[in-house]
Amino acid sequence: MGKTGAVSLLSVLGIVVALLLAEALPVWGRDLDGRYRDSPLHDWFEHLASGKGLCCSFADGYMVEDADWETRGGHYRVRVPVAANAADAIWVDVPDEAVITEPNRAGRTMVWPLYGLGPVTIRCFMPGTMT
Repeated sequence: MGKTGAVSLLSVLGIVVALLLAEALPVWGRDLDGRYRDSPLHDWFEHLASGKGLCCSFADGYMVEDADWETRGGHYRVRVPVAANAADAIWVDVPDEAVITEPNRAGRTMVWPLYGLGPVTIRCFMPGTMT
């Protein structure tokens, strides 16, 4: 292999390594405008965790409508966007370790999806009451 081929191979390997590292990094949650800073539940949300780790520190959670989550066979499923900010949604099985088992102080069903290069995964899921 000539010098040009070696440089090209190293460039491709560098891109592959960079993509793999980007996939491994968490998607950081954010409160860009500070609107939740003074919420009485702010500290509770900041320490909220599932068996997969902290929820709000790694992903943006949002409330789920009753029609967008269900239990099936003793496990939860939730409908989330196929990608961050996408209009299309898919049903995703919630891993048992992602379910938050402490009392739901927010009162509503919430989910913290993670988006990366692979399919969407659920970092945390907090069931509410189906009404």
